[in-house]
Amino acid sequence: MKIDHVHFYVEDAKVWRDWFVHYLGFTVVASTIHSLHTCTEVVQSGAVCLLLSSPLLPTSPVAEFLRQHPPGVADVAFAVADVEAAIAHAQAHGAKILQSVGEYQIGHISRKSGKIAAWGGLTHTLVETSREQDENHHPNSTSLITAIDHIVLNVAAGDLASVATWYENILDFQPRQTFKIHTDRSALYSQVMVSRDGSVQLPINEPASSNSQIQEFLDFNRGPGIQHIALQTPHIVQAIAQFRSRGLPLLSVPQTYYSQLQQRPQIPLSPTELAAIAQQEILVDWQQDSQTGVLLQIFTQPIFAQPTFFWEFIERRSQAQGFGEGNFRALFAAIESEQIKRGTLQ
Repeated sequence: MKIDHVHFYVEDAKVWRDWFVHYLGFTVVASTIHSLHTCTEVVQSGAVCLLLSSPLLPTSPVAEFLRQHPPGVADVAFAVADVEAAIAHAQAHGAKILQSVGEYQIGHISRKSGKIAAWGGLTHTLVETSREQDENHHPNSTSLITAIDHIVLNVAAGDLASVATWYENILDFQPRQTFKIHTDRSALYSQVMVSRDGSVQLPINEPASSNSQIQEFLDFNRGPGIQHIALQTPHIVQAIAQFRSRGLPLLSVPQTYYSQLQQRPQIPLSPTELAAIAQQEILVDWQQDSQTGVLLQIFTQPIFAQPTFFWEFIERRSQAQGFGEGNFRALFAAIESEQIKRGTLQ
């Protein structure tokens, strides 16, 4: 299983197409899909393919989504080896089938797919891609963004176990790490689910306090949904420097974080590297028993008008694992400072 594409429902697809091109260096895929009621733009960077749809008429499914939720991720599509078998399995285990298996066209490529309802307003399209199409898909090695590292789903308090079980039963995901993260002000629980082949990582969060950043997301999103997507970059310092020069708003990290970082034993970065990382306000994590595995990550401000969806950029050096657990407190502090500015956290 792989992530085939992520589908955003937005108010103006062309505006957001230009946003991805300008800020993140995505390329516009030549074929633009128009139906009578919906406009869809397709952008790509490396192996990351994003569909951006906006309504042309009130009858558009996008218009219906936007009546219930702010702009955001409506569908995460997974590439599977046998879509008919995957849909049959999902249906047998109680999934609601929104679209039965059929052929559809993107540009010159015909693909077979079906769609199931997931949690809240989220759906999953299951796409069967032929081996030939898979082999012909060679991401551009010069892209600043090369792949999706993980996708994070926020759900209501008390729903985490049910949602994790749903992904296990319907899509054969397996449970991995669990986290309980808290600061003086807020808390969350997280269960990481991973596809059986390990290529798709889906952390699922629920709030563990009434003023949690997860609860703030649920309130503004009017239900569960995708909170953020982590995009892999092979050179995060250079990528973030470029994104900053284009004006991309990022969460700020206090310089005290880097002075505290230098107190940690066995820091696997040279002073020059650490200075460049500090200049770009990138978070750093590593396992104490690993001299090479380093995780570098940074987060944008919410990209839409409401404080809902944001991007993470991540570089994993020497197959570094995990999700930056050592950075959770610093990340929480950065998000909480934004919550305080918004007046949603006292």
